[in-house]
Amino acid sequence: MKPLLCTMTVLSLFMGFSFAQGLTPGFDKQEYLELLSIVSSQADTLKPGPNYLAPPKGYERIYQSPEVGLKNRWDFWLSHDRQTMVISIRGTVNNAESWLENFYCGMVSANGALKLNDSTTFVYRLAKDPKATVHVGWTIGLAYMAPDIVSRVKEQYEEHNVKNIRIIGHSQGGALAFLLTSYLKYQIEDGALPTDLHIKTYCSAAPKPGNLFYAYDYDFITRGGWAFNIVNAVDWVPETPFSLQTLEDFNQLNPFENMEQVLNKQKPFYVKWYLKHAFGKLDKSTKKARKNFEKYLGKALFKQVKKTLPQLQEPTYAHSLNYMRAGVPIVLQPDENYYKLYPDTGKNIFMHHALKPYAYLVERY
Repeated sequence: MKPLLCTMTVLSLFMGFSFAQGLTPGFDKQEYLELLSIVSSQADTLKPGPNYLAPPKGYERIYQSPEVGLKNRWDFWLSHDRQTMVISIRGTVNNAESWLENFYCGMVSANGALKLNDSTTFVYRLAKDPKATVHVGWTIGLAYMAPDIVSRVKEQYEEHNVKNIRIIGHSQGGALAFLLTSYLKYQIEDGALPTDLHIKTYCSAAPKPGNLFYAYDYDFITRGGWAFNIVNAVDWVPETPFSLQTLEDFNQLNPFENMEQVLNKQKPFYVKWYLKHAFGKLDKSTKKARKNFEKYLGKALFKQVKKTLPQLQEPTYAHSLNYMRAGVPIVLQPDENYYKLYPDTGKNIFMHHALKPYAYLVERY
């Protein structure tokens, strides 16, 4: 019995060790804090400031991409035990092109292709639902980074059997982390990446990445505690971009589809006339607003994007601006002590958006 007992003990220890080395579902604040410190290391020069956190002890950076697209960049980290890759996507930097990527917020289909130049077309699938749409600026950012990311993931998997991926991004980086997670998930489903890769995502202080149907799809493919959206409740950035819902943003079966027929049955005639008039004005006003948003935040801004990316072809815009949050929400509520450190006054509009306030709140979560 002793040899059997010994074998079982060793086996149980081995199984426990193997489980500890893998990814586990659920929000883990220590894991998130580690990843925030990796985000902090995106800075070219580490120094004390609102986005400085001490570098992580359990990881090392093995690659930093060049700047591509509209000033996009990502870092590739590896845990010291060589079990987990970390993809850290840089957020907005103090540069007009980087901000342009945020403002260029017309929507495109979540399934399509972007012609980047005369020889390069980025084909992407970010959702199954044909009604799903995503932010065009961030989709362009993804297009310039994704091939390099996929190549590095394949290299680690094939040469070192690394199967675990953590994705982290703060601010614009968080928005890109949504899209990258969807892209990698569908690369796995389509056979372009191994099926035994495991992905866990933390989108920190992230804006809204796409419409309701994209959010549905994202939440479904990451269900079970594998993707989180961490928000400081007084940070304005996660409230963007502007969201506008029209009757065309509903599922096909809805009570508004045959509203004309319903209103025609109303009596007396002046009630019918009033209701039709009011409904028509409301419907028309939302569609007009959407058209203006598409014009100024889509076509007009593309002319500016074209100056930086001259060979990029203008995509076909989707008729939707119904931006929604995605991912399991982790809401960080400030308390009295928080406001003593980070007062809700003054001219610093990014006071509550920086890494240190997020780290402070999550430590008390």
